[in-house]
Amino acid sequence: QVQLVESGGGLVQPGGSLRLSCAASGSFRSINAMGWYRQVPGKQRDLVATITSGGSTNYADFVKGRFTISLDNAKNTVYLQMNSLKPEDTAVYYCNADVVVRYGYIVVYWGQGTQVTVSS
Repeated sequence: QVQLVESGGGLVQPGGSLRLSCAASGSFRSINAMGWYRQVPGKQRDLVATITSGGSTNYADFVKGRFTISLDNAKNTVYLQMNSLKPEDTAVYYCNADVVVRYGYIVVYWGQGTQVTVSS
């Protein structure tokens, strides 16, 4: 079994910064990619950013230039540095990982979510 444990959410004022972390643990061969998504009540879950084990990144247009995703392969941990936060960034942020649980068998796992609230 694989677990993704997120941390780093909280309350921040507009213009402030937060850093989210998500660590993968359990029994698996490797991780192909990890990412962050966010969701507000009543709306679909949206992609925020993804990163492959080789370091290729992809960002949603609404976070480009403000958020940075990074991956520590040795620790199986993905980070999301969020700067210049806006009230519209308020959401539950979910970590996601494409995990190679055994040769040729990939499973997508999700974290439990962490609340980010941007408000004065």
